[in-house]
Amino acid sequence: MIFESVTWLSSKEEFIEKILVYIRLVEVLAERENISIPRVSDPSIEMIVEMEEMGIISSDEDIKFFKKIVSDNYDRFLSALSFFLMHKQLYGNQLDKLNNKKRKELQGKEAKLDKPKIVDFFAGAGGLSCGFTQAGFKVCFANDFEDVCVRTFRYNHPELPAQKVLKEDIRKIVTNIEDYVNEDIDIVVGGPPCQGFSSANQQRIIDDPRNELYKFYIEAIKKICPKFVVMENVRGMLSVASQVVEDYNAIEVRKDGRTYTYDVSYRLLNSMNFGVAQSRERLIYIAIRNDVARDKHVTPEALFQEIEKECEKNQQFNLRAALEYIKPLDASRIKGLTEIDDEKTGMKIGLNTYDSCGNAYLSSINQGRNIPYVFNHKARYCSDVNYEIFKRLGQGEDATNPKIADIMPYSRRNGIFKDKYFKLYADRPCRTITAHLKMDCLSHIHPFQTRSITPREAARVQSFPDDYLFLGAYLKTYMQIGNAVPVLMAKQIAETIKKYIL
Repeated sequence: MIFESVTWLSSKEEFIEKILVYIRLVEVLAERENISIPRVSDPSIEMIVEMEEMGIISSDEDIKFFKKIVSDNYDRFLSALSFFLMHKQLYGNQLDKLNNKKRKELQGKEAKLDKPKIVDFFAGAGGLSCGFTQAGFKVCFANDFEDVCVRTFRYNHPELPAQKVLKEDIRKIVTNIEDYVNEDIDIVVGGPPCQGFSSANQQRIIDDPRNELYKFYIEAIKKICPKFVVMENVRGMLSVASQVVEDYNAIEVRKDGRTYTYDVSYRLLNSMNFGVAQSRERLIYIAIRNDVARDKHVTPEALFQEIEKECEKNQQFNLRAALEYIKPLDASRIKGLTEIDDEKTGMKIGLNTYDSCGNAYLSSINQGRNIPYVFNHKARYCSDVNYEIFKRLGQGEDATNPKIADIMPYSRRNGIFKDKYFKLYADRPCRTITAHLKMDCLSHIHPFQTRSITPREAARVQSFPDDYLFLGAYLKTYMQIGNAVPVLMAKQIAETIKKYIL
């Protein structure tokens, strides 16, 4: 479940973070209603029952230990909890993701639904799974090797039991796959890391030891034997595309007295054609099991043609659409405050005073829903030199612009660092959001405000809904967002494939 009892915590840091999320979710809506939260220092019986249902304690005997764990936030949590119990109608289901009992009830309902099933390897923060879920799929298992990504995935997918989202090495999972996946799966999705593209002197570059995880992804397909496979990777993988095709064509699985094989095809697709406010090229492979291809009269090539034809109907959006209807922020000018909430520089969890569906793009990513919160909208630190550079540059201008020649710190290496500074165009799709933003955001300067883009703005560009909360340290939110598959891109691919499953 989302919470472990304080008596057997595996991560104190993670536990406290989720307690703080709970507190802020309560406080923010109280602020919206202009209702003060009375201070509470001792839990009532009703509060203890609620804490047990949340999963943070096993009995009232755990209260003292809980107080020790959360320390200075103890009274603040009790006050928030008491306020919630008195004003449940104000919150609806907004706090259900932080309640083990509510999550279990949701998981029970989900288990009864007849939906196509997916397994997501190298799931990251859940971009692919989010898109497939929006298209009506059921995630049965997901894994990633980054702890913070697993935290984020679990929080945002309450319909999936926590033990089905693992921080685990795929090599261990594949070796004992039946311990994790024990049902028929319609689609395996994922983006295995592939790094050995530079070894051009090898006959088969894909066999480079650095691509071992890709090999285990193929082994997972052999063992699970899904109807479809969707594999996502970077443009650089084009250099080994023919070798990947060889690997898929070599798959032969004996199951229930039948032999299954796969046909595969690939395309370089751009997310902006899927209604995403970003130009982001990704190499997508689609494989189909032979019996499905025969019975449904479909090939991977035909699927891609259908996907591309559907893309022709999509409205294309620019960066401006993603940056509208969100609070303007000032860049933090003091180091070390990125984890501190502030009205001017932003908050991890704040009140949304804007229309969540204020334009067609926001309506699309938020699925027409009104969202009372704004998550991960916090401006990062900006030095005096960078602040001046941000002010001087115009949209589309970079480190080579003469306006900043006198203060450009990397002027002698402009050939290498040409894109070190870049002010984004408002009226074009955003340039690719990358995981490098965790290092700095100088390549993604806000087109109107003197700062770089926030994690929430980057998430919008990636077409995540506004209520998708990224957990973990501030800078790691950029990594999670930058590594993700754009949600709307995943959703449309899923919708096309779904036609041949039902």
